[in-house]
Amino acid sequence: MHKGLVVPLDRSNVDTDQIIPKQFLKRVERTGFGEFLFYDWRFVRDGQPDSSFAMNESRYQGASILLTGKNFGCGSSREHAPWALADYGFCAIIAPSFADIFSNNCMKYGLLPVVLAESAVVELTRRAKEIPSYELTVDLENQTVTDAQAFAARFEIGQFERYCLLEGLDDIALTLEHEADISEFEHKRSSWMR
Repeated sequence: MHKGLVVPLDRSNVDTDQIIPKQFLKRVERTGFGEFLFYDWRFVRDGQPDSSFAMNESRYQGASILLTGKNFGCGSSREHAPWALADYGFCAIIAPSFADIFSNNCMKYGLLPVVLAESAVVELTRRAKEIPSYELTVDLENQTVTDAQAFAARFEIGQFERYCLLEGLDDIALTLEHEADISEFEHKRSSWMR
């Protein structure tokens, strides 16, 4: 379960090049991308923060839940997009829909993409803009999103993805769950195959 401050990004069709622009893809590790998240929207030409962009408003500082429009994460399939979102501090993203590859990349990295009805997202966006320090609770175990003002909605997620997120398992950790079987197989292989 995660309870956190919400920041609204009231835009649809946000592509991965806007999430993390290509000029920042030179790093070889998964960290350090957060400072470049939404760079072209967060900063003006001289590198100063754009005060009109919600994430730059002081009331949204420290937000860990991103609320956004439909088809979030469209465009290229770069894994850097969820890396940047997580590195910035987001734990969950709520939208009416996500690009498939982006959604899968999020879950592989431990970032929860929550799909809610568009009407619910519109209402949550309104609340996030009007209610100071607006928080949501995203409960993966019970698959619900709630707030202190009586909002409640259920979301769907594949059971395998839910299991991996709840257990903190990425692809490598899933493979290592079978380490004994892998070692036994390797031991039984002919010596010329080793």
